[in-house]
Amino acid sequence: MKLPSLNPLGIKRSSKGFTLIELLVVIAIISVLAVVVFVALNPSQRLKDAKDARRTADVDTILTAIHAYIVDNKGALPTGLTTGMAEKQLGTAVAGAAISTGGCAVVATAALDMSTPLVKYLKAMPIDPEGTAALTRYSAEVDSNNIVTIRACGVEGTVNISASR
Repeated sequence: MKLPSLNPLGIKRSSKGFTLIELLVVIAIISVLAVVVFVALNPSQRLKDAKDARRTADVDTILTAIHAYIVDNKGALPTGLTTGMAEKQLGTAVAGAAISTGGCAVVATAALDMSTPLVKYLKAMPIDPEGTAALTRYSAEVDSNNIVTIRACGVEGTVNISASR
């Protein structure tokens, strides 16, 4: 009777490892699962949704600060905002503040700097994820009834982001 071969530790070896086919099958299954998970999560859409959520929050923040100013100053609009004012880009740029995307139709004039009148209500003026301090990519408009509308000009989704009070 022949005894099974033993390795130095005295353990019986029944196979030498995985075959090439077994390894390829496992790699293929893992690859398919990775692709399915990546497509299901859709990271580019999640990034767009996150940016638009920030824009919505920023629009509400700016509008709330403007209305806090109006309440504290007995109905007076902040410096730079006037009744019947056409839509203007917010920021510190002195010229060329024209943007016509995402629902904004801003004329090419100096940007409206709201950081000074709203300093008491905002730690810093909100800036769009793709904007700068010079051109925040937010706009303000006041209609004939003194209703203030703030818009996000850099929307990546299909819905325009704006708020009015």
